[in-house]
Amino acid sequence: MSGLLIRPRIRPRVAVVLVYTAAMCMNGLDSTIVNPALYTIAGDFGRPLSAANTVETAFLVALAVGLPVAGWLGDRFGTKRVFLGALTAFTLASAVCGLAPDLNTLVVARAVQGLAGGLLTPVGMTLLFRAFPPDERMKLAKVLIVPTALMPALGPPLGGLLTEHLSWHWLFFVNVPIGTAAVLLGVFGLREHVEGPEGEFDTVGFWLATPALGLLTYALGFGPSQGWTRPAVAVSAALGSVLLVAAVLHQVRAKTPLLKLRLLADRVYGSASALAGVTAAGLMGVLFVFPLLYQASLGASALDAGLSVFPEAVGLMLASQVVDRLLPRLGPRLLTVPALLVAAAVFATLAVPGVAENAWSVRGLMFLIGLVLGTAVLTVQISGFESIGPADMGQAMGLFQIVRTLGGALGIAACAAVIGGGHVTEAAADPDPYRTAVWVTAALVAAGALIALRLPRQAPQPPPFGDEDAPPPGEGLAADEAPAVKG
Repeated sequence: MSGLLIRPRIRPRVAVVLVYTAAMCMNGLDSTIVNPALYTIAGDFGRPLSAANTVETAFLVALAVGLPVAGWLGDRFGTKRVFLGALTAFTLASAVCGLAPDLNTLVVARAVQGLAGGLLTPVGMTLLFRAFPPDERMKLAKVLIVPTALMPALGPPLGGLLTEHLSWHWLFFVNVPIGTAAVLLGVFGLREHVEGPEGEFDTVGFWLATPALGLLTYALGFGPSQGWTRPAVAVSAALGSVLLVAAVLHQVRAKTPLLKLRLLADRVYGSASALAGVTAAGLMGVLFVFPLLYQASLGASALDAGLSVFPEAVGLMLASQVVDRLLPRLGPRLLTVPALLVAAAVFATLAVPGVAENAWSVRGLMFLIGLVLGTAVLTVQISGFESIGPADMGQAMGLFQIVRTLGGALGIAACAAVIGGGHVTEAAADPDPYRTAVWVTAALVAAGALIALRLPRQAPQPPPFGDEDAPPPGEGLAADEAPAVKG
């Protein structure tokens, strides 16, 4: 009896959903919540804004650096161990960020947060998708949408609210109780799965892919605002590109590559990964450029411009309901292709002269973007791993996140290049370059519809014996039962 009190029995799949959601909400919020506080942080430490921007740079670059090795670490040391270790590091780093006595400490702690966050997303989704077989993943739409879409959208307004009414330190302190509770729940509720990587660690691939992603993320993030010819940006872009090409060539030839690029040859997974990159480019691009167009057209404040895109988050929440109901009936292809075409049309409408001047039109169109594009993105995320077996799930998740992350960065960089990297400084700013950039995002989303034609017609079907005769892996097992270990 005392043993049961110390180690409570928790349904593994319930624990996976709760721990994943908590961790990803923290990670999603932290990707955007600090932006409104950068001016305050710079003032508190007596540093220029350019120095305070390194707080975000450190997070984004470190996040990209953590992605290539996430799949290998999960397979080698176990998804539960790696996920909870990363979550613990993220939580502790959050506390250090909140207590930081100077900017250097804050930047270092922020980098640790980013590195842990780069591990959390692919390893967390591996835990989630291994706990639910393909035919049950449609139920995960409501789970996936909150951390991946709603939390980043809530970040800027919540960051501004906390900074104004409490202090910027609370941007990080809010993670501590949530992270601690998630770690404790994960210790008792998650089951371990050690897949066992094939062969030795790909050291060459690691030293090629990891700095490549970090350098490219830095260049794409700062090239538009600081200028592509600035030495640090130009060198990072050139060296990152060379290393990326070398990494791809090595991964294709290696017997035991760090990243299994051969998975992209799978029709469904390869198409889903390409779609993830294209849709991320379109969405992140329009969310970057449209607030600038809104300010150019109306002379609105930065806060008003940020709030103008918030209805997109509401549409995203409803998209989870749409996918849950329509994906089993229509299948991935028939649901995704029309959704992407409608999304492209909505994007294009935002660029029509006169539309951005009407606040309610903007809100309605942003809501539609969240609804229709969210439907496509969720469908791709759920159905794209149907043909991936448990042994390759960790690698597939890591590769998927890399493509999506780079796609989003490329979308922002493309829009910034179209508008010349400029920023709206007065109401009379010319809105035409911003409208052109919105057209670019519409074209990207429309191109995604062509890729979506390669998705399967039918949704994943349940196994012939049903859930009662063939329960999903881990269902009904206590947390202290033997872990699933292979290799």
